[in-house]
Amino acid sequence: MDLGLIDKRVLVTGSSKGIGLAIANGFLNEGAKVVLSSRNQDELGFLEKELGKTFSCQKILTIKCDFTKPDDILHLKEIIVEKWEGVDVVVANVGSGRSVPDPIPSQEHFEKTFRLNFDASVSTARVLYPLLKKSKGNLLFIASIVGMEALGAPVDYSVAKTAVIAFSKNMARKIAAEGVRVNCIAPGNIYFEGGDWDEKLKADSERINQLIKTTVPMKRFGTPEEIADAVLFMCSERSSFTTGGCLVIDGGQIHHY
Repeated sequence: MDLGLIDKRVLVTGSSKGIGLAIANGFLNEGAKVVLSSRNQDELGFLEKELGKTFSCQKILTIKCDFTKPDDILHLKEIIVEKWEGVDVVVANVGSGRSVPDPIPSQEHFEKTFRLNFDASVSTARVLYPLLKKSKGNLLFIASIVGMEALGAPVDYSVAKTAVIAFSKNMARKIAAEGVRVNCIAPGNIYFEGGDWDEKLKADSERINQLIKTTVPMKRFGTPEEIADAVLFMCSERSSFTTGGCLVIDGGQIHHY
């Protein structure tokens, strides 16, 4: 299936590892031009060398950016405009589920978690929306199934992801007539080396494996590549009538309609 992504200009936030890196790889494999971003310059330098072994250097742009800082995003926008004159797809992937088990996390924890999981997404949309409006592009947020149901995840993280989904739906409705599509993907339990689930497995593999077998009907973790494939479709011409949606990819874990 031709997704029509050749030479599309794509930004993937938080793309140095895991889901973000798989998404960036997916777009590159489809012939797109991809901006990889991270707070860690060393990681970006390594990725640029590794990806350069497979893809043309003209297709790859690495920019250090802390997406919790609007000034950093503005600087990133300036570089993208200078190098590529705009952007066609923005995937807001920055986030982390690491927090505390408290039923009401402290104000400090709530603010820190919201800053990374919600505010960063809103700031990304706010700064880059003018470029997407010009290109009639796509904005996609990586949310989570814990933003749709109470599953025992940290409260502040769950609420932040709920807010991301609500923001996405509301934004999509208001700008659909301008030709910009906005969607969400809500992953379930995704395993990758160095990720949260990798750490949990190393700490107590028996408990985690039992948890997956009893709560996920497909009885396994998902992979970053499975999320990436869905992202590529949602942001492609093959999904041109899709906006305001939230696609759940969780092996059947939650009830949704």
